[in-house]
Amino acid sequence: MSAISSETIPLAAPARAATRPKPARRRSVSPSLPLAVLGLGLFVAGWYLTVDVLALPRFRGIPGATEVIREWISPNPAYGTSIFTLDYYAHIWASVRRVAIAFTAALVTGSPLGLLLGWSTRFRQYAFPVFELIRPIPILAWVPLAMLMFHTREGSVIFLTYLAAFYAVTLNTLLGVHSIDQNLIRAARCLGAGPTTVLRTVVIPGSLPYIFTGLQIGMGVAWFSLVAGEMIAGQFGLGYLINASYTTTRYPTIVIAMITLGLVGYASSALIRFVGNRLMAYRARSIGA
Repeated sequence: MSAISSETIPLAAPARAATRPKPARRRSVSPSLPLAVLGLGLFVAGWYLTVDVLALPRFRGIPGATEVIREWISPNPAYGTSIFTLDYYAHIWASVRRVAIAFTAALVTGSPLGLLLGWSTRFRQYAFPVFELIRPIPILAWVPLAMLMFHTREGSVIFLTYLAAFYAVTLNTLLGVHSIDQNLIRAARCLGAGPTTVLRTVVIPGSLPYIFTGLQIGMGVAWFSLVAGEMIAGQFGLGYLINASYTTTRYPTIVIAMITLGLVGYASSALIRFVGNRLMAYRARSIGA
């Protein structure tokens, strides 16, 4: 029997984890950003060529890109409106405030109504024909009634803006409820969920994509209706500025107000998309994004 050696076998030293510095995360630029900049550049270049360079007969009365940009950034604008004048921001604030009030009212009333129309068959049978009868009426047709109902120009403009957004939010919410798989509702009921629980845990989360699509559409048509209302019954705002500039032949100011409308409208729609993406992050995780 061989004797065990008294020499101790040295234990292997534990391997130390390599402490390599983590490479700094590089912020990659979205591939859509250069394309967007290129598209804007091509649009401005086409505007400059057709008006300033070629002076095509159809565009002869339209202010050119050089004239508009010069007027927009001038400390002493020839037509009285630029980024250095307080009236310019007063018009922007008036329009933004009206859209915010009207859009909030459309969200508060349109979303519950759309959920109720989609959830309750009996209520839909009573209310949906009335909704479809009123919805095709143009917003401008409501101007006389709006003046009679509110007796103020401010209330009339907000009401006209509200109507357009209300239709879009309500209809898309209704479509969202109808898009839900009925098997999910049956499964929730089999597990003992009541109507309120099914509405809160299945119907509303499943309708969110359609609801936020309706909110984006509603925001766009709200700006459209706001300009129409401000042209007729407004005293301040970008729509009023466009109409007043046309009657006083301040044509560069018209284009400045139009570009401002596009920028503010794009920013408001982007804000809705951002909120919607945050609230619907579970959808991205469910598909492995």
